Amino acid sequence: MTEKPRGSLSEFGLIRQIQQQAGGADHLLKGIGDDCAIQRQDGSKELLVSTDLLIEGVHFTRSWTSMEQLGRKAVAVNVSDIAAMGGTPKSLFLGLACSKAVSDQELQEFTAGFLAEAQRYQAVLAGGDTCRSPGPLMLSVTVLGEVEKGRAICRRGAAPGEAIYVSGTLGGSALALQLLQQGKRPPAELERQHHTPTAQVELGQKLAEACLATAMLDISDGLLADLGHIIAASGVGAELQLSALPLSSEFRLAVEQNPQLIDLALSGGEDYQLLFTSQEQQLDQLPEFAGLISRIGTVSEGTEMIVWGPDRKPYECSRSGFDHFA
Repeated sequence: MTEKPRGSLSEFGLIRQIQQQAGGADHLLKGIGDDCAIQRQDGSKELLVSTDLLIEGVHFTRSWTSMEQLGRKAVAVNVSDIAAMGGTPKSLFLGLACSKAVSDQELQEFTAGFLAEAQRYQAVLAGGDTCRSPGPLMLSVTVLGEVEKGRAICRRGAAPGEAIYVSGTLGGSALALQLLQQGKRPPAELERQHHTPTAQVELGQKLAEACLATAMLDISDGLLADLGHIIAASGVGAELQLSALPLSSEFRLAVEQNPQLIDLALSGGEDYQLLFTSQEQQLDQLPEFAGLISRIGTVSEGTEMIVWGPDRKPYECSRSGFDHFA
């Protein structure tokens, strides 16, 4: 890295500050401060790697997102990819591009949120890069994780007759975003789901360890779009029950007032819940999973996806899943 002044804090000054806050971890032979981080790798493990971009004006709006919340979300949405493979997050790498409009205090708040969320998943910030941006605030986060050999759960693997499950509730984040865009304050729980989602690491690990999921991913672009990835990779179809979608009480109340909002549960996105298929037909009834997951459909023959409404007629969603290039 070359030193580029940013406000009263130089780039190297910012890096040193983050290095002091981040600390180290047993699995890191070398963390922040060299050309590469060095992570120990056990022969019984497989390395998982994922990366995501967060760009101001595309993924977040600073007028209603605090820097602390942004730091937390930047970690959670990346760790969620590790959870979707049944893995354990270990190291995070942060690329940060910001303009002079971002103050030193705001950067400290962002770092505090980022590190607090990383600690929540027992992961560590191990490196990254910083630079000046002439425009929006941009973040690139890469996460490294590990999983037992042969236990990673991929998108491909679903088979006809298997049950389709989802964790948590759907649509809350999308509804919160819609309300924020309308200048309204969302209910607290919906706002939390949007600003500081929780990566379902423990659930993913449990499913992987017990070999209970045949295919899995996390819901970022919307239920229908992401289920579409599973059925495309697996060469199967799917049938969903609209009435089976898990909804929070706040979201359900909103749907009662405006039934069309149910489409946010189908395609709103940014739920960061786990969507998976399983040979177990009543997994949601087992004590260790009760209240954590809901069965919402069945894997079918062919390649078609059908959402059945309460009247047993196919339901047509008015929205498509999120696509950056649509």
